[in-house]
Amino acid sequence: MHHSDLWKRLGQPLALCAALLWGLAEACVPFGIRSWALPSPTPRAATYAARGKGTSAVWPQALHLPIYAIQGASHRSPYVESLVVTEGIVTARSAQGFWMESPTPDGDEATSEGLYVYTASAPDVAVGDRVVVTGTVAEYYPAGYASGNLSTTEMINPTLHVVSSGHPLPVTLVGLGGRLPPGEIIEDDATGDVETSGVFDPASDGLDFYESLEGMHLRVENALVVGPKDASGEIAIVGDGGAHAGLRTARGGLLLRAQDANPERILLDNALTPLPAAQVGDRFAFVVGVLDYRYGNFKLLVTEIAPHEQGVLPQEVAPPRDESWLRAATLNVQNLAPNSPRLAALGEEIAHNLGAPDILGLQEVQDNSGPSDDGVTAADTTWEALISAIAAAGGPTYAWRDIAPLDNQDGGAPGSNIRVGFLFRPDRVTFVDRPGGDAVTPVTATLGADGPQLSLSPGRIAPLDPAFVDSRKPLVGEFLFKGQKVFAIVNHWKSKTEDGPLFGRLQPPLSATEPQRLAQAQAVSAFVRHLLALDPQARVLLLGDLNDFPFSASLQALKSAGLRNLVEALPLAEQYTYVYDGNAEALDHLFVTPALYARSWGVDIVHLNAEYPASSRPTDHDAVVADFGFAVRWYHLPFLMALSSQIP
Repeated sequence: MHHSDLWKRLGQPLALCAALLWGLAEACVPFGIRSWALPSPTPRAATYAARGKGTSAVWPQALHLPIYAIQGASHRSPYVESLVVTEGIVTARSAQGFWMESPTPDGDEATSEGLYVYTASAPDVAVGDRVVVTGTVAEYYPAGYASGNLSTTEMINPTLHVVSSGHPLPVTLVGLGGRLPPGEIIEDDATGDVETSGVFDPASDGLDFYESLEGMHLRVENALVVGPKDASGEIAIVGDGGAHAGLRTARGGLLLRAQDANPERILLDNALTPLPAAQVGDRFAFVVGVLDYRYGNFKLLVTEIAPHEQGVLPQEVAPPRDESWLRAATLNVQNLAPNSPRLAALGEEIAHNLGAPDILGLQEVQDNSGPSDDGVTAADTTWEALISAIAAAGGPTYAWRDIAPLDNQDGGAPGSNIRVGFLFRPDRVTFVDRPGGDAVTPVTATLGADGPQLSLSPGRIAPLDPAFVDSRKPLVGEFLFKGQKVFAIVNHWKSKTEDGPLFGRLQPPLSATEPQRLAQAQAVSAFVRHLLALDPQARVLLLGDLNDFPFSASLQALKSAGLRNLVEALPLAEQYTYVYDGNAEALDHLFVTPALYARSWGVDIVHLNAEYPASSRPTDHDAVVADFGFAVRWYHLPFLMALSSQIP
């Protein structure tokens, strides 16, 4: 029964009084948390249970509303905390509830026709049932209101009545011929909380578009994988084979850009149906599911999926190099412990795919006891295990340098004491050891007889600076290659894990970690500036997982110090080292000072990890590799001219 019919039936004064009384009675119910599933029934739930399933007659205090009216054209229901009666066809079931969809939609694309009914235990309904539900409208915030997540409109404490069974399921096509997602904008008119600011505009804002489909039964045709199956079992896709997607990467993914966060991405969730180990470029002829919101993202809980069509995605190999060149690289090895089963694969990648770099900056090397929180901070066992794996793969025998952190002071998993460090080839380069480096002593640079030199090598840059609290401290080392001095700085800056979600309630998303990365960039830039003040021709290589994008403020700070990002020499469609929720992102970078930039003969992001399922890759980052020539030859000149034209 429509809301307007209720006023005619009961009379406006009676209905209004009843609603007010019910609202007062329910004022103490804590909405937004899963405390509804109590060990024993609440008095209201007990009253419903006494009436029993199948006896859901008209409740005099309930509002009779269709699902689209309950959802409303907004991020919260206009009937929160109201007792309502509605009906729908069951489209999917979970262990604690079910989704249903209106049998008579209103045709307004701004209002969802789907709704989740939270039963707290396995619901006594079947897919295809037409049900009448009496319950209270609530808004549930995954991880709590303070998380910044959007809420999901639900019915709680329900009483159910199955009217009939075996109905065909309503389904809405997302894509060509149906509802086409916005292609660039997630939210552009809210100024804070989207529940209280901005215009609800599903036609142009991705956040509002998916809200208008919340709880609905959806179908996507020709689903193209743009984000591999991750550790939580999710896969990112775009519909219609990517025909309406943003800038595609050279290998089939979807590139994140400053003004395009790709709202057309759809995350497939395996809560209801197992998903295969898909990689970027794979396809599914179709995907069907119900749209839910969980922990910062709208997710399609898959109920039906076509057979997996696997694409061709070979692991890349770095280009061959002239033996007179110095090869440097950076790679995040993702919490590498000394007993990791991923060691052999990492050894193979370093020895062959990366071409056995002369200097390799690594991030996330764990201590000798791995994640055990036992006070151990040394990592010599971990380093030697990786060196052995490289040699076993046919690579050279490397040496290593690091400085162990103070216990549990550098972030990461408690007890693992992840750190940055260097692998290097003693047969190709010389590490200039200058003793005295420890976790808290800052390195400085002075002018020696042969130019700038470090006070400590390896040494930590500004380890006591507040910018590096609970974060990895940059490590600098002094190297010699063919008699030429090179300073290498390996970094692993503050991660983005504390930032607000792109599809969160607060818009624009809060970048809580950005100030710390900017401060880290400024500290490292100050050190580089000091080296250049001592010698404008100093050859400085700054590399690592900077956890930020080329267009970010922190990386702009590095540029202001005279450093150039070699990643930006690559075509835009190649500029990514990581894939997060289907967005291909450049987080790993390789910067150089002008003197080293002038000797840059090649740069490559070797795509060999980020696009593959979490279950089959040794790390989640791709490597950045660059070659530097110290003896100019005539056949190098064309590349040098091309590189100069590509980097601003």
